[in-house]
Parts: sequence; C-alpha cells; structure tokens
Amino acid sequence: MGDPAFSRRGFLGASAAAGLGMTALSGCGGDSDGGSSGTTTIEWWNISTTQPAKDVWAALAKKFESQNPGVKIKIVQLENDAYKSKMTAQTASGKLPDIFHTWGGGVLKQQVDAGLVEDLTERTKPWSDGLLPVAKAPYLLDEKVYGIPFDIGMIGFWYNKALFKKAGIAAPPATWSAFLDAVRKLKAAKITPLALAGKESWTGMYYWAYLAMRTAGLDALQKADADKDFSGDGFVQAGQHLQELVDLQPFQKGFLGAAYSSPTGQAAAVGNAKAAMELMGQWAPTVEADAGKGIGADLGFFPFPAVEGGKGAITEVFGGGGGHALRKGAPQAAVDFLKFFASQATDLELVTRTGVLPIVPGAESGLKDPNLTAVQTQLKAATGFQLYLDQAYAPAVGQQVNDSVAGLIAGSKSPKQVTEAITKTAKEEQ
Repeated sequence: MGDPAFSRRGFLGASAAAGLGMTALSGCGGDSDGGSSGTTTIEWWNISTTQPAKDVWAALAKKFESQNPGVKIKIVQLENDAYKSKMTAQTASGKLPDIFHTWGGGVLKQQVDAGLVEDLTERTKPWSDGLLPVAKAPYLLDEKVYGIPFDIGMIGFWYNKALFKKAGIAAPPATWSAFLDAVRKLKAAKITPLALAGKESWTGMYYWAYLAMRTAGLDALQKADADKDFSGDGFVQAGQHLQELVDLQPFQKGFLGAAYSSPTGQAAAVGNAKAAMELMGQWAPTVEADAGKGIGADLGFFPFPAVEGGKGAITEVFGGGGGHALRKGAPQAAVDFLKFFASQATDLELVTRTGVLPIVPGAESGLKDPNLTAVQTQLKAATGFQLYLDQAYAPAVGQQVNDSVAGLIAGSKSPKQVTEAITKTAKEEQ
C-alpha cells in the first residue's frame, strides 16, 4: 500500500474535499441531470486524506471543472484501510464509483473478472503510451489497460540521521544482521528504533514481504501464488527473521493500537523525532510532515537490507504506485479526467507539490528533493520488482498475509503458522 500521496493505506469516515460537495456512499456512479442543467456528475474515490495532497487534488478537480463546464466532480476521500474495506463491499455489490483508486494486481483483476471495470486500452491509447512503462505494468491484464497510473515508487527505510549519529551508527545498515545491530544500538541509547502502525495490518506486512523476497527470492513469491503454496522454508525463515526483530521490542510504546497517519501514529512518531525509522513508501516525508512536524534535512532513506545466505538481492524492490480505474460504462468525461490527471502539467504539479515520483517523462524536472531522487535512482536501477502483496494476490490471500503477519508481530502466531494460514487461504481461493 500504498500514499501514496499516498499513504496507501480505515473507513473512519468519508470527508469531502475543500469546496466540493459530499456524495452519499450508498450508491456509486455518476449521472447526468439530463433535463434542465445537463450536468454530468463524476464520482471520484481516492485515498489522498493527508496534506498537501488533499488540497492539491481538490484544486485539480476544480481546475478540470473550469475547463469542462458541463462536468461536476464529486470527491470521496477515504483513509487506506477504510477504502479497501469499502471497495470490497462495493465490488461484492457490483457498484463501483466512476473513478476509483487502484493499486492494480490481483484486486483489480478480481474487479475486471466480475465485469465491473472499463477496458481503457483504445480509449486512452493516444496519450497513455507515453507514460512510464514500469508505472503502467500493475494495471495491464491480458495486455489490456484497466488503469492509469499517477505515481510509482518503492518501500524502504526512512531514518533520522541525527538519532543514528547519537546512537553511534555511522552508516545505514546493508545487511539484516547489521540492521538488528543498529536496532540494539538505538535501544541502548534510549531511542525508539522503529515506529509501526500496529492498528493497520498492512504496515507490518512490508517487513515479512521484504524478508520473503530476500530469503526465498522474488521468483518464489510469484511461484507460491501460482502454486497456492507458501509453506517453503524461505517463507518460514522470513517469519523467523521478523521474529528476531520483534523479540528486540523495537517499536514505540502502544504501537499495536497506533494508526499510520494520525497525530499519535507511525508517521508522526518519525516526523516528531520520537522514533528513528519507519519502513514506508515514497510518500513518507509528506505524511511525516503532515501528521507531525517533519525532520527536514535529518531525514534519510536506505533500501531494505540484504539477508545473508538468502536467494534475493538488495537491488530487488518491493512497492507499487497509485492509479485510477473506471467503472464499466463510465461516461467519456471520466476518461477525459484521467487524461487531464496524467498530463505533463498535472504530473509536474503532483511532483513539485505532493512528493510523488513522475510517471510522465517531462515531469522529472520537478523532482528536487534529494531523498525522492534517491528513491527514483534505486527504482530505476532495480533488478526486480514486486507489487504490494495485499494487491498482487487475490484479495482474500492478500488480507490473510496482512492479518497473519500482524499476528506474528503481536505474538499470537509463529513463523510457520503464518505460512500455513496463507497457504490455507490460497488453496481455498482455487
């Protein structure tokens, strides 16, 4: 997950963007007044609930309306976990919004297989061919386009350089054993090593997913999904490595009840220098500054460490981006909005004002932040890429990964029980 922008990631309530009308959640899909006004109303669901993205996106909707007088954009903004829950229910009901946030992968495929998503292949070809290929990949199913990206990135460790220096850590760790040593040094210096939003299970999944990539290898993750079998030694070892970390008690006090982007949550802990690190996506700096104060030049980034003896490489990355899909039968105005949102002018504004990585080549000129530049550099040099597991796999399997890993972190599941639970769910999905 995810915001992206974008905190990837509870239906704590739907809020309308500033200056835009609130839309009811009981029904989806835009409509045309047809009679007197002739206005086409487009319903747009997204997860940009933090600043500055929330206001930037609202302003972009207004700008599109001004350029298209007969169109009204109604925004529904949901926090990550809430959005996933709500969209699961909407998919089951067969009613999706005109425009909706998607991470692609297995979740989008389920919606496509149910006949709920518009095929955008021909309707977007004149302008979507020029978008960054790696950014488009999660939305391509059977060589057809079902979503348009607005962001791409990777998960890694965001850390406080000043707190590392105080703990005597000279450089970011490149191996798992060195990472555990860094955690011990931080604890010895009475510094909370890691912030975690234990209330939101996707945040812990990142650790297990990366450790599985490093121990079993990237191909093993894809093969396990195809074979419906996650019981291999590499996956058990991933849980054992995570257990090593959990046993060090590295997380902030009360982490099991902490949310991600709340004023007392994971991002705020790092943004207020109350914790030295968080494992999060390229959106982390903006959320840290929104939920907390932000730590400015003290913030740094490093990739997830290599695991000694593992089959994976440190150059293989885990992540994804955000995109938009349309409900089946969405009006042409919704396609026009996707084109507007994927334009160089809009992408440049998103890059310069919200901290996303560019998906339109011409927008790279707006990338000034050294940490985001570092993320982009590592992403471009990646030798392998794995989409978020809770999006890459079928929804039930992805949720089981999240829940089982959360159980391991909370102490209610063993590493082997994690793999058994995921395998059981995967086989039931056949």
